[in-house]
Amino acid sequence: MPDTITIDVNQLDRRDRYHLMISSVIPRPIAWTSTISRAGITNLAPFSFFGGVSTDPPIVMLSIGRRRDGSHKDTARNLLDTAEAVVHICPALDGPSMVATSADLSPTESEFDSAGLPSIASSIVAPPRLERFAIAMETRRIMHSEVGNGPVDLFLLEAICFHLRSDLVVDGLVDASRLAALGRLGGSLYCDTARPFSIE
Repeated sequence: MPDTITIDVNQLDRRDRYHLMISSVIPRPIAWTSTISRAGITNLAPFSFFGGVSTDPPIVMLSIGRRRDGSHKDTARNLLDTAEAVVHICPALDGPSMVATSADLSPTESEFDSAGLPSIASSIVAPPRLERFAIAMETRRIMHSEVGNGPVDLFLLEAICFHLRSDLVVDGLVDASRLAALGRLGGSLYCDTARPFSIE
């Protein structure tokens, strides 16, 4: 049996804690999130500190770190100001476009435009959704909290409308292998759901 490495996080600096966390909590689903500012500027950015919280009602958690100067990222600011977002689940095919939308743009610039990604109007919420999408959840903010040192902006978002690409749905459920959804690993590594398997 291999030896054990024990790490006291209090002995690590902030950067090393970050790298330990993102390489240990794997795979992480990615929330490719669109929001809109009070000024009407659309924003699109990926976040991998994301997951499901409950089903009745459907609630997801989204965690957004601050900028180096401690200010809110555009997605967090927009969620605080307008309380609405569209969370997309990203297929592996769209990985390069998703990564491109993580660029640090000015709040007056839209990632939809910079990455050349067309959008369409959502059914209920104000932020648009990607025109070419696999899964899109229209959501409303139901809670915000500041967590940890930094701090981090933690949001609970209630999904009020789902949009599913029809070819992904089999017997009423999303087929993970057809979706090949991206998962985030450590560093610049990703995985996908193209080869799921069953454990009874």
